[in-house]
Amino acid sequence: MTVNIENEYPDNSPEFLSVEEYTQLADQVIKTAAELEGCPYDVEVSVLLTDDDCIHEINLEQRAIDKSTDVLSFPMISYEQPACFEGFEDDDSLFNQDSGELLLGDIVISIDHCIRQAHEYGHDIRREFAFLIAHSMLHLFGYDHETPAESSVMEEKQEAVLSELGIYR
Repeated sequence: MTVNIENEYPDNSPEFLSVEEYTQLADQVIKTAAELEGCPYDVEVSVLLTDDDCIHEINLEQRAIDKSTDVLSFPMISYEQPACFEGFEDDDSLFNQDSGELLLGDIVISIDHCIRQAHEYGHDIRREFAFLIAHSMLHLFGYDHETPAESSVMEEKQEAVLSELGIYR
Protein backbone atom coordinates (compact mmCIF):
# COMPACT_ATOMS: atom_id res chain seq x y z
CA MET A 1 0.00 0.00 0.00
CA THR A 2 1.24 3.47 -0.86
CA VAL A 3 -0.15 6.66 0.63
CA ASN A 4 1.39 9.79 -0.86
CA ILE A 5 0.88 12.74 1.49
CA GLU A 6 1.59 16.21 0.18
CA ASN A 7 1.47 19.03 2.71
CA GLU A 8 0.56 22.49 1.46
CA TYR A 9 -0.93 23.61 4.77
CA PRO A 10 0.80 26.77 6.03
CA ASP A 11 1.20 25.13 9.47
CA ASN A 12 0.28 28.29 11.32
CA SER A 13 -2.09 26.57 13.74
CA PRO A 14 -0.88 25.13 17.02
CA GLU A 15 -3.40 22.32 16.43
CA PHE A 16 -1.72 21.14 13.21
CA LEU A 17 -0.41 17.62 13.70
CA SER A 18 2.92 16.66 12.22
CA VAL A 19 2.91 15.34 8.65
CA GLU A 20 4.16 12.05 10.10
CA GLU A 21 1.08 11.82 12.37
CA TYR A 22 -1.27 12.57 9.46
CA THR A 23 0.54 10.00 7.33
CA GLN A 24 0.38 7.28 9.98
CA LEU A 25 -3.32 7.90 10.61
CA ALA A 26 -4.14 8.02 6.89
CA ASP A 27 -2.25 4.72 6.39
CA GLN A 28 -4.29 3.04 9.13
CA VAL A 29 -7.65 4.31 7.87
CA ILE A 30 -6.92 3.55 4.21
CA LYS A 31 -5.72 0.03 5.00
CA THR A 32 -8.74 -0.67 7.21
CA ALA A 33 -11.21 0.72 4.67
CA ALA A 34 -9.67 -1.42 1.90
CA GLU A 35 -9.84 -4.53 4.08
CA LEU A 36 -13.44 -3.93 5.15
CA GLU A 37 -14.47 -3.35 1.52
CA GLY A 38 -12.78 -6.60 0.50
CA CYS A 39 -10.34 -4.96 -1.88
CA PRO A 40 -8.16 -7.79 -3.19
CA TYR A 41 -5.34 -5.45 -4.23
CA ASP A 42 -2.72 -3.30 -2.58
CA VAL A 43 -3.81 0.28 -3.19
CA GLU A 44 -2.26 3.66 -3.91
CA VAL A 45 -3.90 6.87 -2.68
CA SER A 46 -2.67 10.46 -2.77
CA VAL A 47 -3.66 12.88 0.00
CA LEU A 48 -3.22 16.65 -0.14
CA LEU A 49 -3.30 18.60 3.14
CA THR A 50 -4.26 22.19 2.47
CA ASP A 51 -6.19 25.20 3.77
CA ASP A 52 -9.63 26.65 3.07
CA ASP A 53 -8.42 28.98 0.31
CA CYS A 54 -6.80 26.21 -1.70
CA ILE A 55 -9.67 23.73 -1.32
CA HIS A 56 -12.08 26.53 -2.29
CA GLU A 57 -10.09 27.07 -5.49
CA ILE A 58 -10.02 23.34 -6.27
CA ASN A 59 -13.74 23.01 -5.55
CA LEU A 60 -14.48 25.90 -7.91
CA GLU A 61 -12.21 24.60 -10.69
CA GLN A 62 -13.21 20.94 -10.50
CA ARG A 63 -16.83 21.07 -9.37
CA ALA A 64 -17.96 24.65 -10.13
CA ILE A 65 -18.84 25.09 -6.44
CA ASP A 66 -17.71 28.50 -5.18
CA LYS A 67 -16.93 27.69 -1.54
CA SER A 68 -14.51 25.82 0.63
CA THR A 69 -15.34 22.38 1.97
CA ASP A 70 -13.83 19.89 4.37
CA VAL A 71 -12.78 17.19 1.91
CA LEU A 72 -12.78 16.43 -1.80
CA SER A 73 -12.42 12.98 -3.34
CA PHE A 74 -11.30 12.32 -6.89
CA PRO A 75 -11.75 8.64 -7.76
CA MET A 76 -9.72 7.22 -10.62
CA ILE A 77 -12.04 4.23 -11.05
CA SER A 78 -15.63 3.87 -12.22
CA TYR A 79 -17.35 0.93 -10.58
CA GLU A 80 -20.31 -1.08 -11.85
CA GLN A 81 -21.35 -1.24 -8.20
CA PRO A 82 -19.52 0.24 -5.21
CA ALA A 83 -16.48 -1.82 -4.21
CA CYS A 84 -17.04 -4.36 -6.99
CA PHE A 85 -13.54 -5.27 -8.17
CA GLU A 86 -14.53 -7.86 -10.78
CA GLY A 87 -12.60 -7.60 -14.03
CA PHE A 88 -10.03 -5.13 -12.74
CA GLU A 89 -7.16 -7.50 -13.46
CA ASP A 90 -7.97 -7.15 -17.17
CA ASP A 91 -7.36 -3.38 -17.19
CA ASP A 92 -3.70 -2.43 -16.73
CA SER A 93 -4.59 1.27 -16.68
CA LEU A 94 -6.08 0.83 -13.19
CA PHE A 95 -2.72 -0.12 -11.71
CA ASN A 96 0.60 1.57 -11.06
CA GLN A 97 2.86 -0.16 -13.56
CA ASP A 98 5.86 -0.06 -11.19
CA SER A 99 4.24 -1.22 -7.95
CA GLY A 100 1.22 -3.14 -9.23
CA GLU A 101 -0.99 -1.22 -6.80
CA LEU A 102 -4.58 -0.28 -7.64
CA LEU A 103 -4.74 3.49 -8.28
CA LEU A 104 -7.76 4.54 -6.25
CA GLY A 105 -7.50 8.32 -6.56
CA ASP A 106 -6.86 11.54 -4.70
CA ILE A 107 -8.12 13.03 -1.45
CA VAL A 108 -7.87 16.75 -0.61
CA ILE A 109 -8.43 17.79 3.01
CA SER A 110 -8.78 21.29 4.38
CA ILE A 111 -6.97 21.25 7.70
CA ASP A 112 -8.78 24.52 8.56
CA HIS A 113 -12.14 22.74 8.19
CA CYS A 114 -10.82 19.68 10.00
CA ILE A 115 -9.81 21.72 13.04
CA ARG A 116 -13.10 23.68 13.12
CA GLN A 117 -15.23 20.55 12.76
CA ALA A 118 -13.30 18.74 15.48
CA HIS A 119 -14.17 21.60 17.85
CA GLU A 120 -17.76 21.77 16.61
CA TYR A 121 -18.35 18.03 17.09
CA GLY A 122 -16.47 17.85 20.37
CA HIS A 123 -13.68 15.46 19.45
CA ASP A 124 -10.01 15.77 18.62
CA ILE A 125 -8.47 16.53 15.26
CA ARG A 126 -7.21 12.96 14.88
CA ARG A 127 -10.76 11.64 14.99
CA GLU A 128 -11.98 14.25 12.51
CA PHE A 129 -9.10 13.60 10.13
CA ALA A 130 -9.69 9.82 10.33
CA PHE A 131 -13.40 10.39 9.61
CA LEU A 132 -12.61 12.52 6.55
CA ILE A 133 -10.20 9.90 5.19
CA ALA A 134 -12.76 7.11 5.79
CA HIS A 135 -15.46 9.18 4.08
CA SER A 136 -13.21 9.84 1.09
CA MET A 137 -12.13 6.23 0.83
CA LEU A 138 -15.75 5.21 0.41
CA HIS A 139 -16.04 7.70 -2.45
CA LEU A 140 -12.88 6.22 -3.96
CA PHE A 141 -14.59 2.81 -3.74
CA GLY A 142 -17.62 4.14 -5.64
CA TYR A 143 -20.03 5.00 -2.83
CA ASP A 144 -22.01 8.24 -2.75
CA HIS A 145 -24.54 9.99 -0.50
CA GLU A 146 -26.97 11.59 -2.92
CA THR A 147 -30.01 9.81 -1.44
CA PRO A 148 -30.96 9.02 2.16
CA ALA A 149 -30.36 5.30 1.50
CA GLU A 150 -26.88 5.99 0.10
CA SER A 151 -26.10 8.28 3.04
CA SER A 152 -27.14 5.58 5.48
CA VAL A 153 -24.83 3.02 3.84
CA MET A 154 -21.90 5.45 3.88
CA GLU A 155 -22.51 6.41 7.52
CA GLU A 156 -22.54 2.76 8.59
CA LYS A 157 -19.35 2.01 6.65
CA GLN A 158 -17.55 5.12 7.95
CA GLU A 159 -18.36 4.15 11.53
CA ALA A 160 -17.27 0.55 10.88
CA VAL A 161 -13.83 1.75 9.73
CA LEU A 162 -13.41 4.06 12.72
CA SER A 163 -14.70 1.45 15.18
CA GLU A 164 -12.28 -1.13 13.78
CA LEU A 165 -9.48 1.30 14.63
CA GLY A 166 -10.90 2.15 18.07
CA ILE A 167 -11.61 5.74 17.06
CA TYR A 168 -14.78 7.06 18.66
CA ARG A 169 -16.39 10.43 19.27
